[in-house]
Amino acid sequence: MSAYRTHNCNDLRPADIDKQVTLVGWVDTVRDHGGVIFIDLRDREGKTQVVFHPEINAELAKLAEGLRVESVIQVTGKVVARLKTAEVDATNPDLATGEIEVEADSLRVLNRAAVLPFQLDRNVANEDIRLKYRFLDLRRPEMQRNMILRHRITKTMRDYLDEQGFLEIETPILSKSTPEGARDFLVPSRLTPGAFYALPQAPQQYKQLLMVAGLEKYFQVARCFRDEDLRADRQPEFTQIDIEASFITPEDIYSWVEAMLKRVFRESIGREISTPFPRVTWHDAMDQYGSDKPDRRFEMKITDCSDIFAESEFRVFSSAVANGGVVKAINAKGFSPSVGQVESLTQTAVEAGAKGLAYIKVREADNLAEWKSPITKRLSQKEIDTLKQRLNIEDGDCIFFAAGPWEESCTILGRVRLECANYMELLKDNTDVDLFWVVRFPLFGWDEESQRFCAIHHPFTRPVPEDVEKVLKGEISTDLCAEAYDIILNGNELGGGSIRIHEKDLQDATFRALGLDDATIQEQFGHLLSAFSFGAPPHGGLALGLDRVVMLLGGCSSIREVIAFPKNNRGADLMSESPAPAEPNQLRDIHIQVKLPEKLRQKLEAEGGQA
Repeated sequence: MSAYRTHNCNDLRPADIDKQVTLVGWVDTVRDHGGVIFIDLRDREGKTQVVFHPEINAELAKLAEGLRVESVIQVTGKVVARLKTAEVDATNPDLATGEIEVEADSLRVLNRAAVLPFQLDRNVANEDIRLKYRFLDLRRPEMQRNMILRHRITKTMRDYLDEQGFLEIETPILSKSTPEGARDFLVPSRLTPGAFYALPQAPQQYKQLLMVAGLEKYFQVARCFRDEDLRADRQPEFTQIDIEASFITPEDIYSWVEAMLKRVFRESIGREISTPFPRVTWHDAMDQYGSDKPDRRFEMKITDCSDIFAESEFRVFSSAVANGGVVKAINAKGFSPSVGQVESLTQTAVEAGAKGLAYIKVREADNLAEWKSPITKRLSQKEIDTLKQRLNIEDGDCIFFAAGPWEESCTILGRVRLECANYMELLKDNTDVDLFWVVRFPLFGWDEESQRFCAIHHPFTRPVPEDVEKVLKGEISTDLCAEAYDIILNGNELGGGSIRIHEKDLQDATFRALGLDDATIQEQFGHLLSAFSFGAPPHGGLALGLDRVVMLLGGCSSIREVIAFPKNNRGADLMSESPAPAEPNQLRDIHIQVKLPEKLRQKLEAEGGQA
């Protein structure tokens, strides 16, 4: 196999008995059984047990006994069968090589390991320690499994897209800053003082320009960068499978992505999924589940109760309806939340925009006096009876309400719904795969802070055919729909895309609807509008979050588990200690002077950092 070894540590089987072999790898364990030394030798492929007999070679056994775990060694010896008799069974059915072992006749220590900062065979609660010593953390079998799974998924996607005629084309990393939804990472230019590149949030404009260039089908395993606050499924740098094609409709995208994911599931985790995937409109997803990426593996749907409370004496509900809003409710069947859980659910509702969280704990469905809630005394018997029927209220249920604008109320209950499911363990041990499309998103939203319209996806998204004329005429509202689509797996957005605008006049009208003036449009998007004036084809595409796909298929709780060298939740790489201050001469060469606000400078100095 190589100058160092004849086999990997997962290769040997009973058919190899009596062969002379050489293995290399890391010492996984060292065990002394009455003077006989056993070492589990590990490489990327698996483990092989190596045995050292002191009666045959005492010096070799002593050398083996003194090894620390994670030392790198080379062993040569003969493959033998493990002892298996009526009295003693030394085989290991949990190990692929569990029927054999290697009797060592030579041992070469390639590199001795120091004392480990943590044990690789135990769960380490402190993630920062794992990230600081990521090169050790990656040796753990579960992390190696994640990296192998990532490779297989990426290769499967590449192979599928190649078969469909897509060309893999790289686009620039050093780009131009444009308003596309998140903060850009800026890179100062040494050759152009005072000017900056931006790292791409996505290859959006470049892939559209490739369509203008006539390449028709493009894909890329694209690195993307966004300067955002971090969480379990977000990193400052991430990878997406970027797809774009010309002369297509959404049906083409659905067909390609469904077939690709079907193959990915089969070839990476051995699971068959059904196609085509169901489609849910954005309005229905929000109305029923309170999310544009709903988890449909449990019921607890949101129910509209506006008509029940339109004339209610409970003014919180009736005034919401009178002002054009709604009253929505969910029934968490069989859920009896503790005081602490109610407080947590209320906080969740407040963070989503509510002033509080109205709820009813039902103890006896037919006895209003047993309904534990601050609001029941303000409800009429008719309202109670209608509510019971509509929500199928029974003993032991808990009802949660939201009242106000439709989207806000849906969002509030959507978040409460998910937290209830977590408390109720509705998804514990759930192995369902619920893949579906969310379609017909709003084209524009209204930004209260800036008092102007904003793009829900991005400003290059095409309106549905019936709304194109409205955009061209400047008849802008939040009722316009986009020809956009997201792919959802078990309450997680795997990716999204849209049919793009390819006409100069429609793109220009969209920019103006977003409040951009002539100078801004020309400065930031002049190259794109110029391209559209030279015969741009109809085109569209989609991007899948590769990190998230691997995380979900691998059963992980964070994308940090499937990225080789991730940042922590503060955006820091603890292993390489970045970000780090730049040397004065580096700053001089790029014409940058760092001047921190006094309070921040004092804070950094107090924490022992550099100001």
